[in-house]
Amino acid sequence: MWNADIPAEGPCLSWQVVRLQLRTPFRLSYGATQERTAHWIRLRGDAGWGEGTIPPYYPVREEDLQAYWNRAALRPEPFPERIEDIAAWIDPDGPAAARAALDIAFHDSLSRKIGLPLNAALGLPKPEGKASSFTISVDTPENMAAEARRLSKLPILKLKLAGDEGDIPRLEAVRAARPEARLFADANAGWSLEQALAYLPYLQKVGLEMLEQPLGAAEIEGLGKIQAETSIAIVADESLQKPEDLRRLAKAGVRGVNIKLMKVGGVGPALELIRQARTAGMKIMLGCMIETSIGLSAAAHLAGLADWLDLDASLLVANDPFEGMSFGEDAVIAVPQRPGIGARVRGSAE
Repeated sequence: MWNADIPAEGPCLSWQVVRLQLRTPFRLSYGATQERTAHWIRLRGDAGWGEGTIPPYYPVREEDLQAYWNRAALRPEPFPERIEDIAAWIDPDGPAAARAALDIAFHDSLSRKIGLPLNAALGLPKPEGKASSFTISVDTPENMAAEARRLSKLPILKLKLAGDEGDIPRLEAVRAARPEARLFADANAGWSLEQALAYLPYLQKVGLEMLEQPLGAAEIEGLGKIQAETSIAIVADESLQKPEDLRRLAKAGVRGVNIKLMKVGGVGPALELIRQARTAGMKIMLGCMIETSIGLSAAAHLAGLADWLDLDASLLVANDPFEGMSFGEDAVIAVPQRPGIGARVRGSAE
């Protein structure tokens, strides 16, 4: 199944559903899941691979992703011949994850064509020596502390929070279990402004380094109010979907943004948002959805531009059919230096 070649003739691309099973239930403020749906995108002749994957709590339907790729497969225009031509080829009228899949596939194809890893083809710094955070999903304080102790070799822990009265005990328990760890927290829009402001003294006491999306996606001014009251970096995730959002976040004084290829439309849009965020003096978290090593490896080529990495999806998925970006025991990432994004079918030869 996985090694079947795409014919050199016929539709210019094809897509295939991949059902991902998580190693443990993934719990956050939106609920718990143990399966995610990914899509493997392949250009004609296997010239390039992409991925389109979005979590169930985003308002995007699978059939809308698939309809976008079906339309793209029937287009008569030739593929882009230069990386700078990719944006013009991609139809902007479609879900971000659908556009990301094509963007990644074209970047993979064109960097393969010139024989360079994607980061080199884009003139980006080679990602070296950077560790990713590892996510601990919502549970009891005791269980989250036990998981933190089990992960004693990982230097950065990102705690998912629930928006209930147990959030501060969760943070305190993990800090007691891992006094040396760098701690991030992600409330996934689960707090009110009043809660967040009341929690700040406790967050500072446990030495939290960054707090991701404490408020709802539309509450950009509220995120700015929280940032004004703390030295902890407030990082917008769901609030950042498009360039206009970044401008509003910067104006509000929010210190950082989480950029995910699936959320913003791929490598090209991500690079533009990183440029704009840097111009505005903001910090960058490079993140991911629960996705395969195709999307993850594409994102990892941008890691040299980020302040924080949250690229742990392959450690959370039990049946990733691909391999690419990898981790050392200390969660320092290693990016494939094969031409393109460097992803391949698990177990296949070079």
